[in-house]
Amino acid sequence: MEKFIHKLKIMITDKAIRNRILFVLAALIIFRALAAIPIPGVDLAVLEQFFANNQFLGLLNIFSGGGLANLSIVMLGVGPYITASIIMQLMTVMSPRVKAMQTEEGEAGRAKFMQYGRMLTLPLAVLQGFGFLTLLQSQGVIAGLTPFQFVVNVILIVAGSILLMWIGELVTEYGIGNGVSIIIFAGIVAGIPQTASQLGYAFTDPSQLPLYLGFVFVALAVIYAVVLMTEAERPVPITYAKQSRGTKTYGGTTSYLPLRLNQAGVIPIIFALSILLFPQMILNILSAFNLPWVPGAITTVNQLMANQYLYGAAYFLLVFLFTFFYTAVTFDPDSISKNLQRNGAFIAGIRPGAHTSEYLGNLITRLTLVGAAFLGFVAVLPVGMQMVTGVATLAIGGTALLIVVNVVLDLIRRIDAQVSLREY
Repeated sequence: MEKFIHKLKIMITDKAIRNRILFVLAALIIFRALAAIPIPGVDLAVLEQFFANNQFLGLLNIFSGGGLANLSIVMLGVGPYITASIIMQLMTVMSPRVKAMQTEEGEAGRAKFMQYGRMLTLPLAVLQGFGFLTLLQSQGVIAGLTPFQFVVNVILIVAGSILLMWIGELVTEYGIGNGVSIIIFAGIVAGIPQTASQLGYAFTDPSQLPLYLGFVFVALAVIYAVVLMTEAERPVPITYAKQSRGTKTYGGTTSYLPLRLNQAGVIPIIFALSILLFPQMILNILSAFNLPWVPGAITTVNQLMANQYLYGAAYFLLVFLFTFFYTAVTFDPDSISKNLQRNGAFIAGIRPGAHTSEYLGNLITRLTLVGAAFLGFVAVLPVGMQMVTGVATLAIGGTALLIVVNVVLDLIRRIDAQVSLREY
């Protein structure tokens, strides 16, 4: 308790940390204000009924930070930016030039990589905005729009998405934490009262009380397990060789290299949901062109997504694969091996160079196998509970829970790092 009070005191008294926290809060206030401004021509009654019967839009509302629920000017949220980031990450695997830009060209290369991601966000936002408005107009949620008004609405929501992308990057640079994750987190937290009320209505029958208590118990257990597995790490002992300079001897100390069980954090869940939503997104866009095969394809995809067994299996597999993919992109054993060798450090019993790289690669593969299986299991657990209880909100709420817990843990780590930096 004393340690917590001491850290809280530093957060309040240190001007740099305080300004970072206030910047995040100001950005979130602006975001929530924008999320409350609806686009013109929305029929709220039809919109509420449409959302109640569509799990696809419920999942997509998570990415919009809650802006899709009332068709605000930021209804696309950071979805286009996330999709662009996924495409750029995939390009690092397919194109050695793009990978070199991110990993070998230093700060200038990373800045160029980020700029390409921003540029890709714009056409994706236009496509998504056009597809959404076409879908909503066909369902009667938005009625009576002239072609000019339709184009204006597309421009409005595309501008809102680009603005959110900019706010997210400002939060990352001048605030604390990953700005995009914090925007998603803020939207989820803002929707907690509504989700809780929906669950409350679902469990109004007294005979359902044991089921309700079981849900609460499982939710707490999932939070505990996510925290435990996210914080779990495998320390690799590192020894620094002794170096003599004149009469003084340096080195000879022992440290450790912490390898987290889940290196990817919440990113695989976001990637997996993006891929699951992608076919429906594309079909909604194509429906505007009156192609004869599109209605049948939309029906087929909706039926497949409604199959909980198939949906759960696809969700688990995508989370599992993306955990390995993202870990492989962000964790480079060769680079770590070279850095250790350059600093005169080595792993006990392992020869420097290629042997160290191979050892670290095998170790991170084994760790990621456990982390990916756990993350996939936790991701599909709410789907299983939905199949047992019949409450559709659980599947969406479980995904939101995973994102919230991971974002909070990341924020705590970053704040601790800032406080430790000021202490020393």
